[in-house]
Amino acid sequence: MPLSTRNPAGGPRQLFAKTSAERVALARQQFFEEGVRPSGLIGEAVIQSWMRCTRTHSDRRRVVAFDAVTPSRLHATLGRNRELLEAARQELAGMESSLAGTDCRVLLTDAQGVIVHVTQHPSNAQQPILQKTARLGVNIAESVVGTTAPGIVATTGQACTVHGAEHYFEYLREMQCAAAPIRDVHGRLAGVLDLTVESRRFGFDAASMVALYATTIENRLLLAQSQDRLVLRFQASPTLLGTPLEALAGIAPDGTVAWLNAAGSRLIGGVPEAEPCDVEMLFGLDLAGLLRMGRGEAAQPVRLASGLGVWLQARLQARDGVDFGHAVSMAPAMQSVVSEASAEAVEAELPPAVAAASLAEGDGTLRGHSRKLIEETLATNDGNISHAARQLRVSRGTLYRHLKSWRANEAE
Repeated sequence: MPLSTRNPAGGPRQLFAKTSAERVALARQQFFEEGVRPSGLIGEAVIQSWMRCTRTHSDRRRVVAFDAVTPSRLHATLGRNRELLEAARQELAGMESSLAGTDCRVLLTDAQGVIVHVTQHPSNAQQPILQKTARLGVNIAESVVGTTAPGIVATTGQACTVHGAEHYFEYLREMQCAAAPIRDVHGRLAGVLDLTVESRRFGFDAASMVALYATTIENRLLLAQSQDRLVLRFQASPTLLGTPLEALAGIAPDGTVAWLNAAGSRLIGGVPEAEPCDVEMLFGLDLAGLLRMGRGEAAQPVRLASGLGVWLQARLQARDGVDFGHAVSMAPAMQSVVSEASAEAVEAELPPAVAAASLAEGDGTLRGHSRKLIEETLATNDGNISHAARQLRVSRGTLYRHLKSWRANEAE
């Protein structure tokens, strides 16, 4: 429905309310009865949710039916989310232990809003709605039950809290909920962690608590999905490593940054979206250097490419170092060739691996034939720079720099 920001009667609008309950009541009156956007009275996320709900739920006064999905669909949902549930298992247990003295329920939903974990709580006459809601397989998506914190998170991907009458349906006006997103290695929403209580307010900062546990679950999920990655843990202070505040990065075997967690994105400024980013461009160290660093246990001080100093640990997730051998070793027959090529490689500003390959093939001078080798390797790999870099045993960044240099020379 169209929303106005003016009083329909033309007179001054009274926006002042003493309590949060009065502000929400005034917001509902303005939005649902007068068609006015209640900006400043409630959060924008709730306003946007109300607007979506008016298009799908015609009667906000009806009783909400919390129907569980069919057993077959629930079985399939639990199967699809097995990795998420395993990553969350330890944190869910710790969270429920902390909340044991409260009436709060911990809910974990999949990305579509179907509950895949819920706190087992003794029957409580003071929680009639939670008795119906807090069940495995119940769909609490916004399209089904209207405005709720987990519903908003599943729709927008942003953490939020919904109090009392901020819920779209009046039937849910005694509920309080706070939820936060959990994302996977592709940056997609993997699940939603939610805290809900009925007939009372939270007696603590529920938003901060759910955000902390959601971050820890997300970090565990990222690690579980990165068995073929080199994982970097880094932060400005070594005391933050191993905590929910640590920054994480997953490095692919071709030397590109596959993912960053939220803390890593904030610390480093994110990964360019236009093309894959070589690890050296962000961390100031090539893949081989990071792998050598991974042989030690303690975090080491590193200067990022941005100039920021951090403490960093590098760990191969797979024990066998799957697909990373090319970054740190070469066949014994090539070692002498690499040594012979190193001096000329420095002069030509080319990596020893490319220089070695040129000399090993009897190409004459390195400066004249390294370009031919690179171009032939790119052609063999249909122009795929990642595959070419891997075959040449150099980083993607190295190839990008040389290709850019050659193009600049040709342009002149």
